[in-house]
Amino acid sequence: MPPKAVKTIKDLIFWQYSKIISQSAGFGKNNYGFIMSRFKKLKNGDITWSSSIREWIRENEKRDVCNYCGKEDKNLTIEHILPLSRGGPDHPDNTVWICKECNLKKSMKRLYEYFTLDMRDEIPRIAEGKYLKLLYDLHANTGSLDIDDITNLCPHCDMMRKCEDFGTVEQLSVYCLEGIFKDKDNLDKIQKSFKKGSLDNYF
Repeated sequence: MPPKAVKTIKDLIFWQYSKIISQSAGFGKNNYGFIMSRFKKLKNGDITWSSSIREWIRENEKRDVCNYCGKEDKNLTIEHILPLSRGGPDHPDNTVWICKECNLKKSMKRLYEYFTLDMRDEIPRIAEGKYLKLLYDLHANTGSLDIDDITNLCPHCDMMRKCEDFGTVEQLSVYCLEGIFKDKDNLDKIQKSFKKGSLDNYF
């Protein structure tokens, strides 16, 4: 579970991205001190996450490597990280190249749902980096980035069974980042209804 300093959806997105920075810097995803320092800098705006152009360059450096399992494959297919059926946009920032086997296994699952809570720190850098930026934008559109009482999201989330399995019911976890994005109709409704006020206005 994230530390006490991580209280909101925005915080958790920054925390997960700080782990990516730590891993890229050679410290792995369990160096608490380095991760916390990056987290504070991201939160304060002292540093920013990498651009879409940099992500595109990194991805194309290993064009024949699956972005989920790491297997070399000359016949990769395009995968929508947040499935279109879940309201994910048909945009390059929501796509990665993966092997057909991973594509079949993931199916309509969201990224953390697919890798599960236990494996959240094993998600490859490009896929999770893109996903976190996408989730930031989607939560900004719903007005849920700064919610500090996660129980307000629970009634609108379809990940309860997962939370029960891992003992994280009504606790902030990566499932909270994606659980309210259930289908395209729901996301369309959220985006069209965007306005300041109670979260209930968005559902």
